[in-house]
Amino acid sequence: MPTANNNNKWQSFQGRKLFYSTTNATDGDSNNKPEAKISVTFVDKDGEEKLVKVPIGMSMLEAAHENDIELEGACEGSLACSTCHVIVTDVNYYNKMEDPVDEENDMLDLAFGLTETSRLGCQVIASPELDGISLALPSATRNFAVDGYVAKSH
Repeated sequence: MPTANNNNKWQSFQGRKLFYSTTNATDGDSNNKPEAKISVTFVDKDGEEKLVKVPIGMSMLEAAHENDIELEGACEGSLACSTCHVIVTDVNYYNKMEDPVDEENDMLDLAFGLTETSRLGCQVIASPELDGISLALPSATRNFAVDGYVAKSH
């Protein structure tokens, strides 16, 4: 069970309790060891690349938000939208990931510009196997408010 002095957290998803931990290098008995991170390249819709260091265990949606990368995530990672859709640019990295759960596949079906290597950024979790991954952001999302949609008056 999590203690009050660390950053361990419980999250409930569809009746299941998921445990995750986000510890800082200065917490507890870490001996000030640096936090393990991987390199991730985000490629925006204009083809511009941004290399960021992502802590192991962090989602790509969280990493994008912490690094001012325009990846929306309207449902805040609750698997209720497809606005954090990313495209894994190298199938070898895609194959290193666990298969998407049914709920992710359902949301991906709604994503703009779906590809064979599409995933939701909230479901791609940094792990040592993904060091060096490149994620392309689609040119649009299905969220009209973000994509510049202007309602026409009747």
